[in-house]
Amino acid sequence: MAPSVEELLGDYKFDESRLERVAFRKAKPPLEIVPPNPAWPQHFETFKSRIVSALGDKAIEVHHTGSTSIPGLPAKNIIDIDLVVPDNTDEPAFVPALEAAGFDFLTREPHWHGHRFFCGYEPLVANLHVWSPDCPEVERHRIFREWLLEHPEDKELYVKVKEESSRATREAGGLTMDYNLLKENTIREILRRAFTALGYLDGEKGSAEK
Repeated sequence: MAPSVEELLGDYKFDESRLERVAFRKAKPPLEIVPPNPAWPQHFETFKSRIVSALGDKAIEVHHTGSTSIPGLPAKNIIDIDLVVPDNTDEPAFVPALEAAGFDFLTREPHWHGHRFFCGYEPLVANLHVWSPDCPEVERHRIFREWLLEHPEDKELYVKVKEESSRATREAGGLTMDYNLLKENTIREILRRAFTALGYLDGEKGSAEK
């Protein structure tokens, strides 16, 4: 069953107090926006092959998401991946296999669609997000990516905000979450335009926070 429109419109609001820390990254990736790298899709395929080999048919969907999935878009040199498994709360069914394949289990967010988060390190850093079927976040990521591919003006806006947010965060000595918060409103603004075009919003309503 696909996610409902109401679920799609719900914005995620980070709450560190509800984050369950499992481990820390082995190394902190630089918070730097770099020029588009034509090798990013192949790096994703390398990670995808590793994930599918580890999980077999438990890897229901494996998607390249985030800025490195959009040709011509500057980004942090990190591959973002959405992985859909039969039940992301059933950790014994996928955590040991992913860890054996080189992905460190870092955090869980039970309140946010059961989100489990892993990090891979070779051939470059990968952020691996694990979801259950029909998760609205996976669909939101797809909609955002396709909208940027089809709307160069919003792609340019997003690049501008990414570069400004990265610079401001570095100058303030901030963290990746600070960077994400700085560009959050622009992402929501772009998503609202996409949702309006899809008929999910009437052009006057904003998206509702969870």
